[in-house]
Amino acid sequence: MTEPAGNAAGEWDALVIGAGAGGLFTAARLAHLGYRTLVVERLDKVGGRASTDDIDGFKVNNGAIVIETGGITEQTCREVGAAFDIREPSPPLLYRIGGKDVDVTGGGWGFLLGKLTRQGAKLLSGLGAARNDSGLPEEEISTADWVRRFTRNEGVQGIFRNMCASVFAVSSEELPARVFLTYFTRKSAFKRFGFHPEGTIGLWRALAAAITRDGGQVRLATEVASIAIRDGQVTEAVLRHSGGAGGGTEVARARFVVSDIGPAATVRLAAPGSFADDYLTDVKRADRPCAMIAVNFASTERLIDVPGMLSFATTRRLAYMANFTDLCPEMAPPGWNLYVAAGVPSPSVGDFDAAAQTDLLFADIDDIIPRFGDRARVLSTVVTRDDWPPQRAVAGFDLPFRTPVANLWNVGDGVKEYANGGTTACAETAKLVADQIAARFPLAARPEGGIWSERGI
Repeated sequence: MTEPAGNAAGEWDALVIGAGAGGLFTAARLAHLGYRTLVVERLDKVGGRASTDDIDGFKVNNGAIVIETGGITEQTCREVGAAFDIREPSPPLLYRIGGKDVDVTGGGWGFLLGKLTRQGAKLLSGLGAARNDSGLPEEEISTADWVRRFTRNEGVQGIFRNMCASVFAVSSEELPARVFLTYFTRKSAFKRFGFHPEGTIGLWRALAAAITRDGGQVRLATEVASIAIRDGQVTEAVLRHSGGAGGGTEVARARFVVSDIGPAATVRLAAPGSFADDYLTDVKRADRPCAMIAVNFASTERLIDVPGMLSFATTRRLAYMANFTDLCPEMAPPGWNLYVAAGVPSPSVGDFDAAAQTDLLFADIDDIIPRFGDRARVLSTVVTRDDWPPQRAVAGFDLPFRTPVANLWNVGDGVKEYANGGTTACAETAKLVADQIAARFPLAARPEGGIWSERGI
């Protein structure tokens, strides 16, 4: 696309590093407000760890599979004029308990726990107490240990374990109970969600289109090689273009920078000494990526008799399965059904035996779908971990999105608000950061002609 009118080459209001969920939500808000916005993404597609790959005509998600409806994500798209083509399954989620698939829509915790154990009343009282600050457990106790205070029922333990995996991409042994209880007692336990017919990348393409429409640019196959920080401000960034005739580097200057690549990767872009030691220590402490294993598979027969997602009470590693093509047949070639099965390894934070943990996941799939190997085609088996995790920080251990650098912010799942997760958390941080930027850098203060000083502010 051509550069926005009045924009000198290399001069921008906003430089957004990374076209993942957090970067695109933020850039869309800023561009819609009138800020000249440049998004750079090292990959050749938008969406980052929540994007979609084409595998022989199947639209296979490589991370996030569902998009929340009725919340901050949909609100953002409506505000910036991005298409929001999300199809909601009904019921959205079933729980397989004792061989039966149970719909708890409208019934909540009482109905779910009542299907699992006669001792559910004790656990319900604990959930009720957690609605008040005085009823939340101490920070140190894990979700699994908190549940054990009330019951040893394996099905109950499994439901809570798989909820932690589904929402937070972490084991119940490693997620603080305060985080889990805050989310499920105050932020709605059974949210609305759906699928995009293009795969999750469809939402990110819509946001990128909105950014372009509002005068911004989204450059793919372009990475930020380094940022220069002087006198407590980001002054410029060196961009590196990969491959083709457009290869090479250029310098970009902006009034402010938003990074969606995680706090640890962001500080590595700057020269040593650019950040104080105490902030670097905090970044290292909060750099707690978790891990997930997903099996994407297809079949010509319907293997999972649910319209959306299916979770489980008793499994080794499997947290959920999802059926995409009942609602979104566009995600597969004609005559095919598309599914995913996913779970978290043990441990889900730190090192683990990927082969052994994947074998356990496949054992669960074989239990759920008899003769799976004969009836299904496995499209991909993906282990997300380390520097490409499902979430960059375990919920409850996130850094603030503000940095010590006055015109540098982080967004995304490494700086989530307390007790949130996934793409919803990215949309939430995007709004908070965009609001701060609008207050700190009002458009009225932009120099005439749009040419910034050498310091980039």
